[in-house]
Amino acid sequence: MGSNKRVKEEEKPKGKGKEKEEPKKEEKKKPEIRRDIPRLIIRVAGTDLDGEKPVVRALRKIKGIGVVTSFAICRVANINPNVKLGSLNEEGISNLEGAVKNPAKFNLPAFILNRRKDPATGADMHLTSSDLDTAKKFDIMRYIDLKTYRGWRHMLGQPVRGQRTRSSFRHGDGTVGVIKKAVLQKPGAAPAAAGAASPTIAKPEADKTTAAPAAAKPAKK
Repeated sequence: MGSNKRVKEEEKPKGKGKEKEEPKKEEKKKPEIRRDIPRLIIRVAGTDLDGEKPVVRALRKIKGIGVVTSFAICRVANINPNVKLGSLNEEGISNLEGAVKNPAKFNLPAFILNRRKDPATGADMHLTSSDLDTAKKFDIMRYIDLKTYRGWRHMLGQPVRGQRTRSSFRHGDGTVGVIKKAVLQKPGAAPAAAGAASPTIAKPEADKTTAAPAAAKPAKK
């Protein structure tokens, strides 16, 4: 009997403890990011590129990169130029951005770079987007400070490379050419219609009755 009571007493607290246990909360699963979906916009070198275009065409939107440079960057970065830009993985995009920012590091030939033998450093480099605009601005300021011919032409707002300025690069002036008579008319007069004959003014004829008779010529002997 004593053993049966002990068993019952031991079973009671166990049952109460089970009732006190709180139900476990279900953990919310985080949504998985799918990498197989092509992205529509990809940012490379500070420029938003269209992910639906091939890589070689999308890169041309970056200022400072043309057709030849884009093909060369795809080749040194080991990327198929005809693949859509949005289908590249993170590693491919990082390689592409590294080749755009520093193509000389990937042994790109110097004739493709747009800033060879920089005056400050003497190195061959390739500038894009805002860096290209800043370098161009400082180059013009350097020409102006040195008072070179190109600097003077920049200051005067005239073409720098020897173009003729008779009919082009004119600001606020009229066109060069023959001035028509319609332009030279008085401001109050109505302009003549195109193709209409100009009015002719008849000359006054001399009055035959009032005119003095001409002197008779002397007869020849």
